[in-house]
Amino acid sequence: MIAPPRFAIAAALLIAVAPAQAGEVFAGLYAHDVDTPFSKTIDEGGSDVEFGYRWNRLAGLGFIGGPAPYAFASINSRGDTSLAAAGLGWRIGGPIYVRPGIGVAIHTGPSYRVRDGRRTDLGSRVLFEPELAVGFAVLPRVSIEASWVHVSHAQLFSHQNPGIDMLGARVAVRLP
Repeated sequence: MIAPPRFAIAAALLIAVAPAQAGEVFAGLYAHDVDTPFSKTIDEGGSDVEFGYRWNRLAGLGFIGGPAPYAFASINSRGDTSLAAAGLGWRIGGPIYVRPGIGVAIHTGPSYRVRDGRRTDLGSRVLFEPELAVGFAVLPRVSIEASWVHVSHAQLFSHQNPGIDMLGARVAVRLP
């Protein structure tokens, strides 16, 4: 396994020194570069380990549902594209819930790559990061989520935009 990229280490340190207020830590395992209608495969492999932190809901943003800020790092096991992202997410429901989110990501993928005569780079170093999870509380402070994470730039920065989809599961633990 290749050493984690510097930004992933920096993200881990930021998460580790997060304020002591009751937030939530999460970690998961994802299939990397999954072929879905939202992306074109970029011929990468391996799996991704994701770890992150969610802060408490922002009461000042109650007019849009009081989202919670989050940050995470996703590290690829084969040294392919890894990323760090931050954004806002909403938990909708009770013990069984849906968690949509939208953020911005930076990644380690190549700035230009051609495989089999087709460009497979992501077209921009900075990408949008929409995500969706479905979860359920297994204990008062522990939840399990099935999660989809997508990164792309929606062809705003160039016509090159295959995107990457990751599907997986994560465990979230609310801090006391």
